[in-house]
Amino acid sequence: METEESSTVQFHEMGLDDRLLLAIARLKWEAPTLIQEKTIPLALEGKDILARARTGSGKSGAFAIPVIQTILQNKKACSHQAVQALVLAPTRELCQQLCSHFESLTSCCSREVRCVNVGTQADLSAQRSMLMYKPDIVVGTPSRVLAHIQAGNLDVSRDLKLLVVDEADLMLTFGHNGDLMEMARHLPPICQVLLMSATLSDEVKELRQLLLHNPVILKLEEPQLPAGNQLSQYHLKVEENDKFVLIYTLFKLKLVRGKTIIFVGSVDRCYKLKLYFEQFGIPACALSSELPANSRSHILSQFNDGAYDIIIASDERFLDEPEPSSSAAAKPEADETGNKKKKKGKAPTEPEADEPNKKKRKQDKESGVARGIDFQFVSNVINFDFPLDVDSYIHRVGRTARGNSKGSALSFVSIKDQPVLDEVTSKLSAMFPNESHLFKPYLFKMEEIEGFRYRAQDAMRAVTKRSIREARLKEIKQEMLNSRRLQSYFEENPRDLQVLRHDKALHTVKVQRHMKHVPEYIVPKSLRKRAGIEEKRKTHKAGDANSFGTRRFQGPHKKKQDNPLKTLKFDGFADDFR
Repeated sequence: METEESSTVQFHEMGLDDRLLLAIARLKWEAPTLIQEKTIPLALEGKDILARARTGSGKSGAFAIPVIQTILQNKKACSHQAVQALVLAPTRELCQQLCSHFESLTSCCSREVRCVNVGTQADLSAQRSMLMYKPDIVVGTPSRVLAHIQAGNLDVSRDLKLLVVDEADLMLTFGHNGDLMEMARHLPPICQVLLMSATLSDEVKELRQLLLHNPVILKLEEPQLPAGNQLSQYHLKVEENDKFVLIYTLFKLKLVRGKTIIFVGSVDRCYKLKLYFEQFGIPACALSSELPANSRSHILSQFNDGAYDIIIASDERFLDEPEPSSSAAAKPEADETGNKKKKKGKAPTEPEADEPNKKKRKQDKESGVARGIDFQFVSNVINFDFPLDVDSYIHRVGRTARGNSKGSALSFVSIKDQPVLDEVTSKLSAMFPNESHLFKPYLFKMEEIEGFRYRAQDAMRAVTKRSIREARLKEIKQEMLNSRRLQSYFEENPRDLQVLRHDKALHTVKVQRHMKHVPEYIVPKSLRKRAGIEEKRKTHKAGDANSFGTRRFQGPHKKKQDNPLKTLKFDGFADDFR
């Protein structure tokens, strides 16, 4: 059964519980998105659903709301406590995000509906107590949930009412096919299943045959990216050396405002750009595949909470060749990521703590940042390194302009990236045939910022290959000291811990204080107002009219602070350089 149309209804017209409506109001969801309009009424009718919708369209709310409503309805007649909903996600980060979504939507009924996340790195025995009281909703990765089922900590064979599989197209990509097939044997004969996916690939069709029974297939007729009135997309043809000069200028002159994600092509580039920003006093955090899941989640929470406005993400292509993962039943000695455990007698090193100077580095398969991870309130996406294909571009740019918010995307394009740029332009033209010039060139005269080049060159001289390597080693060393897995090893081998703590101090990039400030004479006249230079001049002139003592206590000029969520407007800046 396939459907593309259904009546448009608001949240208060869906027959939802008042406590759920109040939580939705607190989240300031004024109206349901398209996927929520179509999915929620059908899910409340008890139908199996296979829904395809683009990233950032509100898929999480589309299945979380009916799950909570169904549990609240069942509790009116249920006489015993049981796990009624099981939510599966391909990565630990997504599990944490989904659990947070459920906690937000159950804020007004937290005593009636409880959610537990078992998709963490904690031991099964540590999580047994959480499952002992039979929470209403259990969130986890397929391998982790299956391990709890086989250990007897979780029973879903009788009372389970709903099964949700989020990011279904990534499930088999991450090697969860064996776990899902084994888990299907433990499900009750009658169980409602919701599959949410960004694409309807062959892998999703396999899951459909395995889990769904006469499903409703929602093929929403919406493009993979928002329209031009919501997402502004620009590209700028610039070569390697000019990239660093331009990115420094954009941030230092406040041409980019709001929370920004910068995508680079490798882990080395990630740390190189981070160290480069440090030279100019531009705070930024790095998110790479080498960091453990807990560290990545902590960095993501810092970015979402506003501790950093800039995050640099390495978007490597290691996901194209995922390692095959067998089910936990076939290989009980494997961990939840499918990696074999280390042999006894050796220090249980972290899988991500590989030597950074090796060509083939170990990376967590669950660390892809172009998809899935919920970066909140992102105003801008900058492709410092242009993606390798069209799909990667769409997933990267999809990190901004989510829901009903607006966003901007700027891509640096070199000569070698021209073929991919042509493919992206053709794809966008096919998405929006009625919108011409959707992917606009960013009109910028590099000669206007020639005065910034010598400062950029000084900063680049300090960021050497050795400093990049040492920066990565420093983070890995810190992760080893904070690792829970290594605590028992260090207790048995205190000398190794002492050596690690008192190891030779790594050299850091020397930061010159004068680099943090931008001299007025190198700022183009057309940009001085935006950089706040003209305001400073007016302040000095006003002070000159008064006595020295008056100026002394006048205090610094307080400039009105910009809205941290303000969207970058490239078109206004482009007018200055036409």
